[in-house]
Amino acid sequence: MLRGLFVTGTDTAVGKTVLAAALMHRYRGFGSLRYWKPIQTGIEQDDDTNAVLNLAECIESELHSSGIRLQRPVAPYLAAELSGTRVSVEDIVRYVSSEPEDLRWIAEGAGGVLVPLNESESIIDLIATLGLPVLIAARSSLGTINHTLLTIETLRRRNLGVAGVVLIGNRNPANRAAIERFGSVKVIGEMPHFIALNSDSLGQWATSEFDSEGILARYFQ
Repeated sequence: MLRGLFVTGTDTAVGKTVLAAALMHRYRGFGSLRYWKPIQTGIEQDDDTNAVLNLAECIESELHSSGIRLQRPVAPYLAAELSGTRVSVEDIVRYVSSEPEDLRWIAEGAGGVLVPLNESESIIDLIATLGLPVLIAARSSLGTINHTLLTIETLRRRNLGVAGVVLIGNRNPANRAAIERFGSVKVIGEMPHFIALNSDSLGQWATSEFDSEGILARYFQ
């Protein structure tokens, strides 16, 4: 349905939003690029769209601000239940159903691929409906091999495309090699924890070090 990438994580708070902002820096010159957070919980304390606005210095046309917005920082199904409502993939997709076909999207998920939206649908069902290949944000530290390989396997069992993995944190060559070897996937980049995270520091890294081979470029052309 859409063209671009879907950014998911192996865990919550792994760095999906910062990675999405880095993608905006790296690939906005390729055409009409737009960031979208389809579903946000805990909106009273977190606003990933606003974070990308600032970290990527976005203009208004680069943000799709519409989507499901729920209070309480919990899984979408629970946030919806606590709000007396129900979220479905169909509801979410309506927010982009009439958007121009020439747009390229960076859509950011909520948590990982199996986070429930309701009693029968999860984030992975949203990914499948949107038709976007997936870029996985993963920690570089201990435990990442299992979490990352599980995410890759889950996506491939649904015949969903895996564009690659980005490791976040201190460099760990052994973990990178293991993920590439056992996951049959490319680690696109290794994003550090920035001492001072802002648009300048992120933009400098994204344009000078991130995806230097241009592996992801085809998703935005």
